[in-house]
Order: sequence, then C-alpha cells, then structure tokens
Amino acid sequence: MRRPQPFRIGIADCVPKSVAYMVIEPALKVSDSIRISCREGKLAMLLSEMSINRLDLVIADRPMPATLNVKAYSHVLGESAMDIFAAPRLLEQLPEKRFPEMLNKAPFLMPGEDFAIHLKLTQWFEAHKMFPNIVADFDDSALMKIFGQAGAGLFPAPAATANFVCRQHDVVCVGQVEGVSYQLYAITPERKLTHPGVISVVNASSVIYATSA
Repeated sequence: MRRPQPFRIGIADCVPKSVAYMVIEPALKVSDSIRISCREGKLAMLLSEMSINRLDLVIADRPMPATLNVKAYSHVLGESAMDIFAAPRLLEQLPEKRFPEMLNKAPFLMPGEDFAIHLKLTQWFEAHKMFPNIVADFDDSALMKIFGQAGAGLFPAPAATANFVCRQHDVVCVGQVEGVSYQLYAITPERKLTHPGVISVVNASSVIYATSA
C-alpha cells in the first residue's frame, strides 16, 4: 500500500484558527494520498524550519520578511475587511451606541504586536482620533476572542470569519474598520509549485476574501 505524501504546514500564531482552516481545507479534498501535518509558532521560527526542508508551506499574515536570510516566495491567498465584535452585555454598558464613536474610551482587546493588523489598527485609531482603552493584548487570537466573549472588551476579527465568530463566541458585529484589511499569504520554499497540497492551497486564493459590503 502506498504511503501518503506528507504535507507539512507551518501556521504563524498570528493567523486565526478559523482562517487557517479555511485556507487548508482545500488540501483535504486533493486525495487520500496526502497526510497533513500542522505546526504553529512564530513566523521566524517557522521560516527557519522551512529553510531546512521541514515544512512545505508557511501561512502568515504578511509576506516573506526582507530582514530574514531565507530563500522563499510569497503568494497572496486573500484579503478581508476587519470587523469589530462585542458581547451583548458589554454593549449595554457602553454610553455611545454608534460605531465607530463607541470605540472611544471603550475597553478594547488588541492583537499583539506580532500581528500585522496591530499597527494598522493603531494607525487607524490615531487618524480617526479614537482612543479606546486597551485593557489587554494577545498573541493568541483564540484567547482574545474568549475574553471578548466574556465581555472584557471589544475586539477585531476578519470580516470573512464574522459568521463563525458570532456563532462560536455568542458576540455581535458592531461595525467595520473602514480602510483596514487583513491579508493572508502562503510562503513557499520554491517559486514553482510542485507539491499537490501546496498547489491546492494557493489555487484556492481569495478563499478568505470579503468585501466591505
């Protein structure tokens, strides 16, 4: 019996679990000749693993950093608008009900500095003179959502995952951050794609794309 071909995927820990699944799911349909192995960690560590042929693909929220001495190629997988979510109990406590005005001085849960979206949100707040009360920041987006579900603060997530986030965490979408987008990349060790799993993921590009509508 033929052994399945390994498909070793590195997932940067700044990529939400739900987004990672949406991206990897097409590879599950390729055939039973592929066995998927997922590893999560810091982007630099994952790229180092890929450079010594321990990973076939790295999924990240940014392209290959120019500061790292690793031969790799970036492929855009998709782009999504960013929504803001809140637990109903928190919304009841906010004096301002309109978005984005409700963000001013409201408790807010922020993705950690390793997230590409961290800087984008910070710049958006400053440009729109919104000053939320950043009560916590998180390197784990899943943990951030658990805190958000408990009413600890408003929090951001890609609009493409809005239905899942609302259903899974019993929260509501209160608005969209205009002009701020979440991007996703596949980083591969070779420009020409040959691995059937990698091809299936990259060919399903725009899988997380969501319009601002």
